[in-house]
Amino acid sequence: MKWKGRRESGNVDDRRGMSGGKIAAGGGVIAIIVVLLNMFMGGDSTEVINEINNQLQQQTTTEEPVPLSAHDEEMGRMVKVILADTEDVWHKIFQENGMVYKEPTLVLFRNSVQTACGGASSASGPFYCPLDRKVYMDLSFFEELQSRFGAKGGDFAIAYVIAHEVGHHVQTLLGTSAKVRERQQQMSQTQGNKLSVALELQADFYAGLWAHYNEEMNQVLEAGDIEEALSAAHAVGDDAIQKKAQGHVVPDSFTHGTSAQRVHWFKKGFNSGDFSAGTTFDDLER
Repeated sequence: MKWKGRRESGNVDDRRGMSGGKIAAGGGVIAIIVVLLNMFMGGDSTEVINEINNQLQQQTTTEEPVPLSAHDEEMGRMVKVILADTEDVWHKIFQENGMVYKEPTLVLFRNSVQTACGGASSASGPFYCPLDRKVYMDLSFFEELQSRFGAKGGDFAIAYVIAHEVGHHVQTLLGTSAKVRERQQQMSQTQGNKLSVALELQADFYAGLWAHYNEEMNQVLEAGDIEEALSAAHAVGDDAIQKKAQGHVVPDSFTHGTSAQRVHWFKKGFNSGDFSAGTTFDDLER
């Protein structure tokens, strides 16, 4: 992805220099596996998540500023450019559809962070909090995604994840997320999971749509970029994670969609460029 020398967003809150200490053993994707296993076996993951966060907080023993390396600084600039690209694209899409886009903030952190949705750690992976309309991301996630789940590395894998989380912000602005939460309160866990899958797949579609518009507007994609995004989408499919964690899959527990579904909807957004084509709620079986 051609990102150097391009516009950087002013909506990135870089807190990496504020975080000290070490990540607790079992953090990151390993902690996610522990949480998933507990959920798949019918347990309540709340205690597991709280324990992970407590371990992280206990091991974060210093509040002294941590200097950022040259690599850290460069990664921060890249994230700012990617977020700026999402801003440009979604302003255009919203304007084309008679709406006004309100930009989210992206928070970079290490180890743990406080949000309007509660405390979180690196174990949470990148996520969007609708209460403060911010995306939270510890960039160490991408190293584990590559080393433990076989995803291809590269800047466009990061771009895909940022675009996916911004897709959740779009769903918040459109009222989609609120409608899903309301409906989930009136149905079983299995039925509610299907709505969660549709919500996540639509965010993947929006990520693909962003890539389509971004290429049209800026001509920034390079050979292999889309493959990096598809590899990341494949690696975070529910079936891929469950097979890695426990050797078999439990479809009724899916909340994000299979690897094939996630790849399908990203590609549909990228190939179609059609904002109205993200009909994941009408087509949950694909």
